[in-house]
Amino acid sequence: MRSSAADAPPPATASEIGDLPVEIVSDEEMALIEAALSAAAAASRPVLSSAAARRAVQLSSCAAYSAASGGDIEDSPPLPTPRRGSLLARFRDRRALAVTDITATEWCDKQQEFVLEHGKPEMTQAMKAGSERHAQLEQEVIERVEVTIRSAEESWAVKFMNFIVGANQLMLEGITREIPVIGVVEGSWMIGVIDELRMPPDGISVHPILVDTKTRYKPTVPLEAQKRNGRLQVMCYKYLWDNLISEKFPAENFFSYFDLDPGYLLSDDIKQYIRLLGLNAKTLEDVLKYFKVTCHTLPRSQEQLLLR
Repeated sequence: MRSSAADAPPPATASEIGDLPVEIVSDEEMALIEAALSAAAAASRPVLSSAAARRAVQLSSCAAYSAASGGDIEDSPPLPTPRRGSLLARFRDRRALAVTDITATEWCDKQQEFVLEHGKPEMTQAMKAGSERHAQLEQEVIERVEVTIRSAEESWAVKFMNFIVGANQLMLEGITREIPVIGVVEGSWMIGVIDELRMPPDGISVHPILVDTKTRYKPTVPLEAQKRNGRLQVMCYKYLWDNLISEKFPAENFFSYFDLDPGYLLSDDIKQYIRLLGLNAKTLEDVLKYFKVTCHTLPRSQEQLLLR
């Protein structure tokens, strides 16, 4: 039913408009968004040479003449073929989704598409400062060991061993940082790196606290959108951690999806690193067995998550 002008609501007053929530987007974020929109607009406009443009005009004229003379629709020029496949299929095929893929898409899906299509932008001073701060926090509790990785199997073996080391450190020392997690979320493999896990200071609860550290370029309180994005990130980490503890790890699916050889013989460098940790493993499958045993000895994380 159509409404008359008399039924329309009165215009908002200045005070009502002033009460609307306002979020300020930084110049850097705005530049990325504008670049993504420009790239999307350019991709939707095919660039034609002068000869191709003339041919396109001729085709359009022929199509118009055919339509006017009662021709069939088959006489019209073919439509451009759209790019097939989702971003997940095109950029994460046989690879795991990262938790940061989820949070980046929630923050700005067009910006994330631009990054996937054209690569990440150069690191800003704020990004470098954040990376350096995370490295400092990691060095406070973790000693890095250099190993040579020759294959995807050895890369995953090192990830699993890093998890085992971090889990043991958590239970013995009450804190660990930069611990990798992996799991299946609604049919898709997902990976992430938890900034910090710490045991409660009361000495009573056995459930670790999951902590994520956010650095800021300016000493200002984060906007609600930034807080929401951070909460989503720690919730993803909690989901992955708790699933590793409570669910059976789908080993066959893991080997199949990532196209890995479970019987792959690890290099002497990797085996020596494993022996230093008091374990004996020769293949990726051996390491995965230790990983699964470790997962089942750990407690679930607390429901309260810490974002700092």
